[in-house]
Amino acid sequence: MVLPATACTCSQKTEQPAPTGDAAPVAALSTEPSEPPPELLYLPDGGDIGPPRAPGQELLPGPWGVKSQRCPPEMVDVRGEFCIDRFEVTLVDNAQGRELSPYYHPTKTQVQTQYSEWQRQRTTSDVQAAREMAVPPPPTFELKESFEPKAVVKEHATPNGYLSADIAEVACKNAGKRLCSRSEWVTACRGEKNRKFPYGDSYEQGRCNVFRESHPALILHGNASIHHLDPRLLKVTVGGKPLLHQTGTTPDCKSPWGADAIYDMVGNLDEWVDDAKGLFLGGFFSRNTREGCDSSISAHPRPYFDYSLGARCCK
Repeated sequence: MVLPATACTCSQKTEQPAPTGDAAPVAALSTEPSEPPPELLYLPDGGDIGPPRAPGQELLPGPWGVKSQRCPPEMVDVRGEFCIDRFEVTLVDNAQGRELSPYYHPTKTQVQTQYSEWQRQRTTSDVQAAREMAVPPPPTFELKESFEPKAVVKEHATPNGYLSADIAEVACKNAGKRLCSRSEWVTACRGEKNRKFPYGDSYEQGRCNVFRESHPALILHGNASIHHLDPRLLKVTVGGKPLLHQTGTTPDCKSPWGADAIYDMVGNLDEWVDDAKGLFLGGFFSRNTREGCDSSISAHPRPYFDYSLGARCCK
């Protein structure tokens, strides 16, 4: 709503002598400067965006461009009903905050087993790409110490794959959060305009990191259906471009909520939600799906994990 701001410039009038004889009255000439035109003041009204400011003109405080104060800074407020992580989770150890490798299931036993196994299998593989690609070393403490994961949210970070629903639940709990319900996850993904995809109503190839041109297990092992615990699968590139994207680096794949947005809910990694039988949503980079926010897989129980499975938390 725009209203004119008026100012009262009151001054005493100087009395003029009365005309004499037959002389016609002459209008008095004012020596005071004319009043400037009224300025426009912006009054916030229902979330309107203020008009452009003229030099020296200020806008009154309003709601534009302000993120919710109800949620933690790394989360997005969805309709004032719940908060959800802006990016897919990365993990640290709960006790000391040390970063956990995104390329292993986050338990000491699994890190030890898979790191040893894939160093051996690398040397005996029939596929040249697998023989040439090094196995990423985990932090030393993951090989020697027991630990619990904690979910954190970082931009431009490699999100953690190889998560089971049970481990994802622990990681969210240690962060003071929880796994999202299916309803919450889908609502958040569809954005405030309630669209099937974060960017619109129809599928557009390349807008999100899904339905990519190849599969990492096919490249490393000649078969897309085997060796899904290989720690190298999330490091595979095609034409020099990584199959897995870092968090927040796919700018078209964001679900808008007010002045904020949630990234990569479609593609990149499948994401576990809170379901007793096991359910993950959204698709991952090599999944051949055009279902957007409606993509779901219920074929695996909660303890299952592989390279393509990540999470994000709600509160």
